Amino acid sequence: MSKLLKAAQAGTVESSDILISLMPAEAATGIQVELVSPTLQQYGKHIKNLIIETLVFHGIEDVQVYANDKGALDCTIKARVKTALERAGE
Repeated sequence: MSKLLKAAQAGTVESSDILISLMPAEAATGIQVELVSPTLQQYGKHIKNLIIETLVFHGIEDVQVYANDKGALDCTIKARVKTALERAGE
């Protein structure tokens, strides 16, 4: 998969989870991540990099991402991104 067909999301805003929303973006605009998190100062850069790495691994180059983190672990973040990708590619 290298292109999103529609907007999609995965996750919740419950404690220890993250809500990931993906929206298709124009070609050559890159991956744009907007992150909201109570731990933005400490872990914001790591969370954004993890989201970007997961998208790149799945061949996504142009997407707008909105992430609302509530203390999710790395494995949860990856799973939410992957699930949102699957829903966006249907």
